[in-house]
Amino acid sequence: MKHLVITLILGLTTWLLSAQQDLFNENPIVSPQVNTDNTVTFRIKAPDAKSVSVSGSLDAEKAFAPITYEMQKGDDGVWSYTTPVLPSEFYRYHFTIDGARTTDPGNAFAIRDVGNLSSVFVIGGGQAELYKVQNVPHGTIAYRWYDSPGNNKMRRLTVYTPAGYEKSTEKYPVLYLLHGVGGDEEAWTGSGRAAEILDNLIAQKKAKPMIVVMTNGNVSQEAAPGKGSDGFVKPTFMLPHTMDGKFEETFIDVMKFIEGNYRTTETKEGRAIAGLSMGGFHTANISMYYPNTFDYIGLFSSALGVRPGGNNATSPVYQNQDEKLKGQMENGYKLYWMGMGVDDMPMIYDGNKDFRKKMDDIGMKYEYLETEGGHTWNNWRNYLSIFAQELFK
Repeated sequence: MKHLVITLILGLTTWLLSAQQDLFNENPIVSPQVNTDNTVTFRIKAPDAKSVSVSGSLDAEKAFAPITYEMQKGDDGVWSYTTPVLPSEFYRYHFTIDGARTTDPGNAFAIRDVGNLSSVFVIGGGQAELYKVQNVPHGTIAYRWYDSPGNNKMRRLTVYTPAGYEKSTEKYPVLYLLHGVGGDEEAWTGSGRAAEILDNLIAQKKAKPMIVVMTNGNVSQEAAPGKGSDGFVKPTFMLPHTMDGKFEETFIDVMKFIEGNYRTTETKEGRAIAGLSMGGFHTANISMYYPNTFDYIGLFSSALGVRPGGNNATSPVYQNQDEKLKGQMENGYKLYWMGMGVDDMPMIYDGNKDFRKKMDDIGMKYEYLETEGGHTWNNWRNYLSIFAQELFK
C-alpha cells in the first residue's frame, strides 16, 4: 500500500510539472532586443531551417508593403538580424521560416490584424511616447453589447471613458472612432493604441476629456471573431454588407445606446466622428446622412471612391451625395480634417483628391495634412493624435 501511495504521488507530481511546464520553462533567447542606438536585434532558434526572414513595419516611413530582411544563422542554430536605426514608433513584425509565417517565440506580445498575428514592440523617445503606458491617470476600456434593431441583432462595441468618469457627474463629449476593412471593435485599442493616446494627451491637457466609441463596422457580425455567438470563426477581410450603406443606415442605433447609457452632452458641438480607410469612407457618409449631428469630422486615409457596389449601390446613403455634401456645408461644422500618406494606394489617394475637389468647388472648408508613408497604422495613430487635440475646443 505504501509503495502504491508513493507511486501515485510521484505520478501526480510528474503530471503537474508537465502540465505547468509553460509557467516555468523560460525562453532564453532575447528577441526583440532594442539597442541603445535604436537599432533592433531579432533572434530565433531554428537549427534545421534553410532560410529565415523577419518582416513587418520595420521602416516607419515606408508604405503599404512590409519591409523584409533576411536573417543570418549562427553556429548555435540561432538566426539573427539587426535593423538599421529605427525612428520612435510602435512596430509589428513576424518571422518566416522556410516559407511558414510565425510570431516571435521570444516575444510574449502580439496583436491580431484581420487573420494574422504579429509580434509587437515600441521604440520611445519621440512620437511613440504617446503610444506607451505612462505614469498618468488612466481611462477605462469596456466592451458593451447594444441592441441594433436595424440589423436585428445584439452587437458589440468598445467604449473608452476618461480617467475620473466613474466618480464624476459631468457630461462628456463623444468621439466615434471607426476602423478599416477587415478590422473590428478591437482594432483601435490594439494596433491603434487609442486608449494610450487619449490617456497621455488628456494628462498633458492637450486634449479634452472625452468618451471614445469604437464600433464594429461589419454589420454581418455581432462582434470581433471569437467574441460572438459564432465562436472561433476564421477572420475574414471582406464580409457581407461591406461598404454597401447598411452600417451608415444603422449607425443611429449606436448613438442611441451611447447617449442612453453614458453621460454625454448630446449636442452637435459635443460629437465628433472619424475613421481610417473604410472607416473614413463610413465617416464621410454618416456625417452627410445624419446632417447637423457632428461638429468634428476626421478622415484618415479614407477609402473615398472605393465601393464594392459601385455607382449602382442602392442604399439611400449613397443617393444625391452632392446635395448631401452641400447640405452638410450649409449646416455648418467646426472642423473637417483629412490626413493622407503620399505613398498610399492610387485608388485611395485619387479618391481623396476627387473628394477634395468637390469640396473646393462648393467652397467647403477643410484641413488637409499629407504625410510620408502610406496606408499604415503608423499614419493612423499619428492622425488620431493630431485630430484628438483639435476636438471640443
